[in-house]
Formats: sequence, C-alpha cells, structure tokens
Amino acid sequence: MKILFILSGGLDSATALYDLRREHEVVEAVTFDYAQRHRKEIACAVKICETLNLPHRVIDISNLNELLQGSSLTSNSIDTPHGHYEEENMKQTIVPNRNAIFINVAAGYAISKGVHGLGLGVHAGDHFIYPDCRPDFIEAQQKTLSLANDVDFRLHTPFLNVSKTGIVARGNELKVPFEQTWTCYEGGARPCTKCGSCNERIEAFMKNGLIDPLYSREEWEKLSAIV
Repeated sequence: MKILFILSGGLDSATALYDLRREHEVVEAVTFDYAQRHRKEIACAVKICETLNLPHRVIDISNLNELLQGSSLTSNSIDTPHGHYEEENMKQTIVPNRNAIFINVAAGYAISKGVHGLGLGVHAGDHFIYPDCRPDFIEAQQKTLSLANDVDFRLHTPFLNVSKTGIVARGNELKVPFEQTWTCYEGGARPCTKCGSCNERIEAFMKNGLIDPLYSREEWEKLSAIV
C-alpha cells in the first residue's frame, strides 16, 4: 500500500518510518513547522529523509502558532516542565489538537496524490499525557477521514501499543540512525536530560543496554549513575 508518512524528526517517528518501509511504499514524508520550541527536530527530519533518499516536504503552519498557545512547546513564556511523563506537570507540553491538525492536513495532501494511507509514530508511552495519541482517537480519525473522502483511508501506527523501550529495541534491529533523531523539548543545542521526553529516551536506551549516540560514553556513564 502507498502511504504518506508524518515525520517529526524524533526517535519514535523515525523508527516507525523505517518499520513501515518494509511492507509499504512510502511515497513521501512530511514534517510540520508550527514554530515549536524544539525546531531542531525539523532539521533531523530533513537529514533522515536524505539518508533514505525519500522525498520530503516541510509544511509551514507556523502562522497557527498564536492560535495554539498554552503549551510549553508553542509558548516561550511557559517553561518546559522537567520530570517524567507520569507527572501532572507534563500536561504543559500538550499542544491543542496538534495531531488532529497534522493528520487532517497531511491526509488532504495524501488524497490529492491518490494516496489513501498515513504513517505516524505515536506510541503507548504517550497515552497517559496526550489524548491525540490514544487508540480510540486514531480509530475515530481513520473513520472520519474515510467518511469525509469516500475512500478506505488507513492510519498506520506500528507502535500504538509499544513502549519507548520496545521502539528503541526495534530501531536497533532496523539500524535506525538514532544520532539523526531529536527528542528534547527544550530546544537547545544539546539534550537537557531533564524534560520528560529526554528522561523517557534515556531510560529506554538503558533498558536495552545501549548507549544513546547523542551522548559521549563519559556523559552516558554519568547519566547511568543518576537514572
């Protein structure tokens, strides 16, 4: 099946892209620029697609940023919360209706190209915080897109019920270039190691007995002593 892939530039979406390419014809990847704090992920998405020789388009919806305030990812006045995803303060990273916006814009583009499928990297670790990453949301979106366009439209989410630890394991099997991915929400030149996204990534690599290539061995050893 031909699919269009929504690539953030993060570890989850990159691994999902590599996974889906084994069984589907991924015709193109799209990345959304919504003036997010961690815009470094866009450059990572570009690099991943260059590595795969995959057509890629950055869709600029940064003009919507002022309509999507109230999140630490879109509002510079809100500090990025530190801690783990299970903590209440991580809800500050929710961008209102983000995945619904991404999916519907990308679906319109896909259908205009005669493609009736989208790939996404949503995963089980997102369920607690993000309503638009849960199975019932994905199922509802798939049904809505099929009805709205009078086609059998499919959302391909290989990691919908897989943890970050499982994704890292799968990515290691598929030889995903983890060094080309970005996870930190802070938007700095280096991972902050304190936000929920960083914590989850670090723990996933450690549980797999792997060193995250974003860190030197010395840095990793220091993190291992803390986590």
